[in-house]
Amino acid sequence: MDIDIGIAEKDRKKIADGLSHLLADTYTLYLKTHNYHWNVTGPMFQTLHLMFEQHYTELALAVDAVAERIRALGFPAPGTYGQFVKLSSIKEEAEIPTATDMIKNLVKGHEAVARTARTIFPAAEKASDEPTADLLTQRLQVHEKTAWMLRSLLEK
Repeated sequence: MDIDIGIAEKDRKKIADGLSHLLADTYTLYLKTHNYHWNVTGPMFQTLHLMFEQHYTELALAVDAVAERIRALGFPAPGTYGQFVKLSSIKEEAEIPTATDMIKNLVKGHEAVARTARTIFPAAEKASDEPTADLLTQRLQVHEKTAWMLRSLLEK
């Protein structure tokens, strides 16, 4: 059945493509955060272990919201590691970093997700796609706040 939600198919496709990048970034950041949760060591272990758990739990919910928006726009959501690797602007590290480097890497990851979210706004606004714009605003608030909180841990 055709989709008739007041957004042209080409506009829905452009938005869904942007959201696919956001989904890949979010999922990659989720995996990185979960990995760090498992492998963090050092004097801040307890604090970081619990914080990373909160972060990856929030990211898991975000992945679902972004994927469901892509589906609501009428397109398949990427869902394989291969697709995510191709679409994500966030890269994995081969080694387990120190706790301080984990924090720095996660700051960079949250900032990358925020940048990706911002690139989708023009297409969403042009198409009057308020649900996507709302989702992007919510994601930006989370990622900017999380990056700020992580950066604060690096202050001397």
